[in-house]
Amino acid sequence: MSLILTLSTASLQALLDPKADPPRTLMDVPDFAMNTLQLRGLNINATQLSGWSLADLDSLRDKADKAACPCLVLFEEEALAFGHDDEAEYDAVTERIKRLATAANRLGCNALAVRCHTEDSDERMEMAAGHFKDLMMAIEHMELNLLIAPHDGMTHDPDRLTELIKQVGGFRIGAMPTFARGQSEEVELEHLRKLAPYAGAIQLRVESFNRNKRHKGLGLATAIETIRKVGYVNTVTIDYVGGGDPSRDIELARAELQAAIDKE
Repeated sequence: MSLILTLSTASLQALLDPKADPPRTLMDVPDFAMNTLQLRGLNINATQLSGWSLADLDSLRDKADKAACPCLVLFEEEALAFGHDDEAEYDAVTERIKRLATAANRLGCNALAVRCHTEDSDERMEMAAGHFKDLMMAIEHMELNLLIAPHDGMTHDPDRLTELIKQVGGFRIGAMPTFARGQSEEVELEHLRKLAPYAGAIQLRVESFNRNKRHKGLGLATAIETIRKVGYVNTVTIDYVGGGDPSRDIELARAELQAAIDKE
């Protein structure tokens, strides 16, 4: 089994325009990702689903299946305060996760990814782990995996994030490394190396390419080499954050990443 390259739907936000003629919406992304960009799956950004009905989610799933570009991960970008000692906040996060899990299930995703906004202390670690455990029954009932993406605070440290995953326990809890987060390449690669064995998906931040087709961000090929060394075999998602028309830069990133995957 080889690494599979996929796309975050936020990468194409600059191309989406419901007022265009014809309109360009999230419904068009699966076909475009597969047949134009040659990427074989989608990480759906939850903010792009605001106001959607269950019928809308079903329609996107149908279009993704028809394009052979399935919805794989629903990613809640807003960090949530898991294990909060305020009952109202605790309940609000619980309700949000249940709504997201329902959406992920309707989209046909295999995972829901979240960010955990929790200060770094052993007490908070225990509280957050308890909250995640309370949520896992609903997650497992929908046959989803729950992935934790790094964020400021406790989960910024890969060792603390893996400790949190171990405290929650079970086969459906894991990590979703998001490379890179504005640190040096050496630090980012070390974080990636530590988290990849616990990862159910990996999302790579892709920036613009210069005129010589060199990536302005951190090394994409080096990231692939790093995760292969620790035995990671799953999806690698292009998360484009550059400006302007993203198509050229995404295609360049795909070519660079695929060459690194194909390299013996």
